[in-house]
Amino acid sequence: MTTAAIKPGGAAGFGDRLYAAMRTFGPVCVGIDPHAALLQEWGLDDNANGVREFSLRVIEALGGRVAAFKPQAAFFERHGSRGVAVLEEVIAACREVGTLCIVDAKRGDIGSTMDGYAQAFLSDSSPLAGDAVTLSPYLGVGSLTPALEMAQQTGRGVFVLALTSNPEGASVQHARGEDGTSVAGRVVSQLADFNRQCDQQHLGPAGIVVGATVGDAVKRLGIDLASLKGAFLAPGVGAQGAGPAQVREVFAGAEDAVLASSSRAILRSGPSIAGLRDAYRATVDSLQ
Repeated sequence: MTTAAIKPGGAAGFGDRLYAAMRTFGPVCVGIDPHAALLQEWGLDDNANGVREFSLRVIEALGGRVAAFKPQAAFFERHGSRGVAVLEEVIAACREVGTLCIVDAKRGDIGSTMDGYAQAFLSDSSPLAGDAVTLSPYLGVGSLTPALEMAQQTGRGVFVLALTSNPEGASVQHARGEDGTSVAGRVVSQLADFNRQCDQQHLGPAGIVVGATVGDAVKRLGIDLASLKGAFLAPGVGAQGAGPAQVREVFAGAEDAVLASSSRAILRSGPSIAGLRDAYRATVDSLQ
């Protein structure tokens, strides 16, 4: 690794750490989504204790064996302060097993409020800070500056929503400005500018979320994904129907930076540790 990719303290930046993890364990991120239906399938109560048992079992089974975990903050927050305390424990557990943790919180605001979110999810002093956090850019990418700066300072990363797979997203994300550039394309372009300012060997700290089920949207909108020089978090693999053909279509020319996100297809194989491990490996193998 070149010295340009080394952060203070000797640690590589998030993008380069993720790049290495994907090549070691496979390009799949395991969502930790303790929603009511899955808790019931696992025979667990729908409360903070059930969420804790569920989440820590996933980490026990797959910690040190996968590229990244992605706990969905909403499924913890719905249980109030006890649920948030479990989320803090889950983030710490990911750190203990040496697996990258992407906190799926989708925060986005302006001014001091955005600075507060940056402190919460990207500061060294916060128990809610994993290795990266998901953000929403729909108050303008510039509104995310506190989070981008904090990520750069602490060696963490962000994944910013760009092309989501829900049908309603297209009305905003595909919309074009007077110069013909789509909203999603402008998000990619502005984050590419940010990544160019950051030390990296392979990938910068700013990634984007692009659904693996968006079909030819990237091509139709004329978006140059490779210019990002960051990672792509790609939900929709597995239970939502996306496989290697869809990944190749959506991310043509940038496939080596794609981190496929899979939740239900893997989690439904629990609570068996062997079942979870087999399901993860099958998901990785399906993308080869």
